[in-house]
Amino acid sequence: MATSALPPVVDTDTWQRQLDELRAREKAATRELDAIAAQRRRLPMVEMPDYTLEGEDGPVRLADVFGDASQLIVYNHMWFPGQEWQCGGCTGFTSQFTRLEVLGNYDARFVVVTQGPIDEALAYKKRVGNAMTWYSTANSPFGDDVGAPLDGGFAVNVFLRDGDTVYRTWHTTGRGTEQLSHTFALIDLLPYGRQEVWQDSPEGWPQGPTYSRWGGSEDIAALYGPARVG
Repeated sequence: MATSALPPVVDTDTWQRQLDELRAREKAATRELDAIAAQRRRLPMVEMPDYTLEGEDGPVRLADVFGDASQLIVYNHMWFPGQEWQCGGCTGFTSQFTRLEVLGNYDARFVVVTQGPIDEALAYKKRVGNAMTWYSTANSPFGDDVGAPLDGGFAVNVFLRDGDTVYRTWHTTGRGTEQLSHTFALIDLLPYGRQEVWQDSPEGWPQGPTYSRWGGSEDIAALYGPARVG
């Protein structure tokens, strides 16, 4: 959306002084995130049942979803039965992850788990050009047990495996998932930010309804799916 609103123009010294003031807050936030991560590493954990999920090659125990790793990040993708296009937010979020092999250096893996039947889930994955490994929990209580029920509910869960025993170590949902996303981090650097009405922006800044600039699942498929141009 075009706008005539612009930040004030100042001399370089004034700009640098105000940038330095902001930088002090940014560094304080970085140190707080470090402290939060340290507390997260000290969380206790909960032993999980021996769930069986469905993968591309058939049934697979949760312990085997880890592959050779001992740590596992699971994104629980929302699923609505009978719908051709699933949650746009989940579809856009998971489309960002195309270079996950680096996690192997940290003894970890990142996968998608959804409540949709595995055949439908894999067809959807292909339709939207998703690069991650998908599993289905349609025949297991796993999704319900980790805060991602059918017909609504997305989440991030982290697990630790010790031999064949799996433990749940962390969970978040809602805006807690933003820390895994590079999209919002980039957008929040822009002068106009996310341009959503809930944000604290200067008078005259372009703003619209929340989610109005988010791409839908069909948009993601057009950009990254097998029918994309280019």
